[in-house]
Amino acid sequence: MKKIIIILCILLVGKTALSEEVKPIIEETPAPVVLTGNIIFDWLNISQIDRDAVILKYQTELFPDDTVYKFEKKDFRAKYKDYLKDLDAKKHYMLVRNGVTETDKENLCGFYSGNLLISYAIQYKDDLKTVYYYDALGRLRYVDILSDNYPNFPYMSKQYRANGKLVSAIYFTSHDMQYMYNEDKTFRGAWYKDKMYDKNAKQILTRTNW
Repeated sequence: MKKIIIILCILLVGKTALSEEVKPIIEETPAPVVLTGNIIFDWLNISQIDRDAVILKYQTELFPDDTVYKFEKKDFRAKYKDYLKDLDAKKHYMLVRNGVTETDKENLCGFYSGNLLISYAIQYKDDLKTVYYYDALGRLRYVDILSDNYPNFPYMSKQYRANGKLVSAIYFTSHDMQYMYNEDKTFRGAWYKDKMYDKNAKQILTRTNW
């Protein structure tokens, strides 16, 4: 099966991490934008040396020496045994398909291929630091583990496959701005709102959920 990486669907009781349907686009470079909290989006205007320094800074914070790149599959699945199958998959599928993003007990987010809902995420309100991603049949595909200071910025997120293998790591500086890395610590891109820019400030992706 073709490898699918879920990239940023902000859920929360306010909103949290990651979206999947991304489309390459070309667009003129916008002017700098001021973020909430006086954080300035200047990725497009700073020098390459400065961008490289930012990339290294967040890489260092996301991947300390004690980073777990692969949990033992048996232990990981045992830890999340109650979530390996969404017992309310039909209900959640229909809720997400009808645009519902929140219930009394959970936050929801859907991922589409065209008009087809191919997967969805659940963030339970009694455990906001974990987000579960399921395929359309309700089988667990990914688990997002958020840092202890969530939902206060800045915070970090690490996403693991259902077999315990690290997929990606994200540093959230604000609701609008995140820095994303692959499991091998290589830089994937800087998200600003619905657009992702590579290490050279070239726009490479857009997302539907932000």
